[in-house]
Amino acid sequence: MNKKLLITIMILLSKFVFSQNCSCADNFVWLKETFEKNDAGFQYVIDQKGNDDYKKYSDLYAEKVKTITDKEICTETLLNWLLYFRRGHLWLNSIAPNKISDKIDNEKIRKQFKDWETYAYNEKEFNTYISKLKEPSMEGIWASPPYKIGVRKVNNECIGFILEADGVYWSKTQIKFKIQDKNGKLSATYFMQNHTSSEINEVKLIGNNYLSMDFVLLKRISPAFPADISVDRYQKFQSTSIPLFEKLSDKTVIIRIPSFDGSYKKQIDSLIDANMQIITKTENLIIDLQNNGGGSDECFENLIPLIYTNPIRVIGMELLSTPLNNKRMEDFANDPDASVEDKKWAKEAFDKLNKNLGKFVNLDSNIVDVVTSDTMYTYPKNVGIIINGGCGSTTEQFILAAKQSKKVKLFGTTTFGSLDISNMYSVKSPCNDLELGYCLSKSYRIPDFTIDGKGTQPDFYIDRTIPNYEWIDFVYEIMCKPYKK
Repeated sequence: MNKKLLITIMILLSKFVFSQNCSCADNFVWLKETFEKNDAGFQYVIDQKGNDDYKKYSDLYAEKVKTITDKEICTETLLNWLLYFRRGHLWLNSIAPNKISDKIDNEKIRKQFKDWETYAYNEKEFNTYISKLKEPSMEGIWASPPYKIGVRKVNNECIGFILEADGVYWSKTQIKFKIQDKNGKLSATYFMQNHTSSEINEVKLIGNNYLSMDFVLLKRISPAFPADISVDRYQKFQSTSIPLFEKLSDKTVIIRIPSFDGSYKKQIDSLIDANMQIITKTENLIIDLQNNGGGSDECFENLIPLIYTNPIRVIGMELLSTPLNNKRMEDFANDPDASVEDKKWAKEAFDKLNKNLGKFVNLDSNIVDVVTSDTMYTYPKNVGIIINGGCGSTTEQFILAAKQSKKVKLFGTTTFGSLDISNMYSVKSPCNDLELGYCLSKSYRIPDFTIDGKGTQPDFYIDRTIPNYEWIDFVYEIMCKPYKK
């Protein structure tokens, strides 16, 4: 995969009103023609599913869009048509018309919710009550910025009520959520910022000091219970937006990389440089890539030397040459911020592509690049990489390289599966109300070793009986402690 080509994964939906000059049927015609002519994975899918199946599928959507007048429904329908081809490396985004946003009237909002249900509590009595709690439970004071929430059991419910909030949408004593225990299974009704309700089917305490309700995570403020190191580390690692390094023991260190987005390259490289002496003198290295959706191959360059044991074979790709697709290379060549070398490369690539319109073109001389290194570090001896279904794109490219090392084992669950058709580009519709993200390249791994729709499996599957916050401990146990009968 060429380092100069950016890979992203996004599926975005927005709600706006159609302009008078556009219809859903018009946009479907544009979307279908554009995708058929320019997406590198289109013909690959048709070859697998057959022309008759595709025609039947598209004819169905052509009828659907004739009667759609709502922009949100249209966008969702067109996106569903796209998902016939693959589930990643595709997006369809509604473009908002230029509009001056309305100024928020705080007083109007306060009046709108002033009669919301409340829980009348005595602050002194409540603080005294929770200070006497001896065992961790849902009762207590919790933080979920910008909220501070009190939770108290009332009959068969736990009531979550506001202690501190923004003072606009939510005010002190208003009820933010209710947790019910139905035959031993906890569920909740959680009220969003605008007070609409969201039903949550999974509620649980994580360790002593975290309360999880699906997309909501609260951290305990009071009463104080002993911290659970594993849980605290998990929450820190999963919430971080920057790479982290931590020493787990004298024999094991861990690197957490939440993203390979190009903007993080300097941070990743700096983290590795700052801890290189420790890493290369420590027996075990864990690399946590959970929910790392990808980015740029350049971001993992400095990880490769840490895991290298033998030549790594990197399978290349070919670009579909069309006038629209080749414009991307023209943009590169004319980029005022690009180096002279990069502009020269882009100009040569543009010329080569234009000479081969309608064909797949290999910009490199080789189908396979073999990465070698004169340096092989004795330490780390063992490398465990944690993966899950949130790992895709460039992260999967790194995993394919890493798993060729004799040091490396993969832990977790199967990755997302979005790599074979890649290198994204975007184009706006003629009515300028939609933007399509599609792909320019196809991997030479097809059809022998495909990733799309399947993902990469771990060497050690971490099953559902092991909570997410125990994954690092599980990997540590396997890598660092000898087996005992």
